[in-house]
Amino acid sequence: MIKYRTMYPADIAEGLKLCRKAKWNQMEPDWQIFLQNSPGACMVATFQDQIVGTVTTIRYGHSFSWIGMVLVDPVFRRQGIGQQLLQEALQLLQAEETVKLDATPAGREVYLKLNFVDEYPLTRMNLMLTEAIPNYTRARAILKEDFPRLIEFDRNIFGADRASLLQWMWEKAPEFAFLIEEGNEIKGYSMGRYGHDFIHIGPIIAQNIVLAQDLLIPALNKCAGSPLILDVLHFEPEWMAWLKEIGFTEQRNFIRMFRGTNRFKGVPENQFAIIGPEFG
Repeated sequence: MIKYRTMYPADIAEGLKLCRKAKWNQMEPDWQIFLQNSPGACMVATFQDQIVGTVTTIRYGHSFSWIGMVLVDPVFRRQGIGQQLLQEALQLLQAEETVKLDATPAGREVYLKLNFVDEYPLTRMNLMLTEAIPNYTRARAILKEDFPRLIEFDRNIFGADRASLLQWMWEKAPEFAFLIEEGNEIKGYSMGRYGHDFIHIGPIIAQNIVLAQDLLIPALNKCAGSPLILDVLHFEPEWMAWLKEIGFTEQRNFIRMFRGTNRFKGVPENQFAIIGPEFG
């Protein structure tokens, strides 16, 4: 019999095993930040005390909540476990005005039946950069003292406060964190994190495509010789075209979906890459 319960730090090792079976990119720090930011709000499915499925939730202040990491052991798939985990997450978030997630095309069919609505598409791009790209950009490394301004800039474009998540990303991988400013005004920033199979660059938040390019190039150069991924929005066709010109290829697609009012949309046109479908 499948049982459902709260996920605890002691369960992280089993969560990582599921990631490896599914060929997902998450590592131990990713699970740690889920449980740190959302204690009591992540769930597991168990069979005879063995963890066979997971789901995570994040509350982004009073703006919206997020569902991610709907992951089921391949041996236990097609038994309704993923759908029940989703129901468990929705129960945890029942008081929330808006719930969002990034769905695979197959998952989208399930979410539509639960009153989720399409918002916009995303595409995962991957690249193995063999040599550095000439870097004439204006980007500089993000410093600790930049964070008050950076968090405000991000909140206006993402649509919610994710200060603790961005602080965590910067602390774990400051080498991928870049910022562009004019005077004392931030115009864009980027971050990244390490994964099991790929370095994952994102978010890239910028006021235009030129700034986004200037933020990505130094991050790419930090990744030379390592495979990397980037989850991009489709609002700027020139952005997608440029990524392909420098060697990126399309890996898979997602659909941003929401349930509820979606009052806090942010400015998607200025989001050139997301953190990842597990975070938004």
